[in-house]
Amino acid sequence: MEVLRSVVVLLHLVGFAVTFGAWVAEAAARRFTTTRVMDYGLLVSLLTGLALAAPWPAGIALNYPKIGVKLVILIVLGGVLGMGNARQRRTGHPVPRPLFAAVGVLALAAAAIAVVW
Repeated sequence: MEVLRSVVVLLHLVGFAVTFGAWVAEAAARRFTTTRVMDYGLLVSLLTGLALAAPWPAGIALNYPKIGVKLVILIVLGGVLGMGNARQRRTGHPVPRPLFAAVGVLALAAAAIAVVW
């Protein structure tokens, strides 16, 4: 059971890595657009985070403040990605840079909380 939990933790970190990696790739190319890959990374992070929030195995003590903070960050990140995608579809232009920067900062913050806290 512990191996399964470790695999879910790994997939959780991979989800953040996909989101942040896609953001870095877009920033390096100076496109400043949100992509579907960022959305998929966020989805993987959310699903695996919910799986980790379940009390399994029975001996694991859950850190509810950490879970709450990470959930709020994921919701805000999803909102920012949704706004960016909507603006791109509507205008055909890249998202404003502060909105684009927020994606990277939020993804990095979520990963940092997952590892450090």
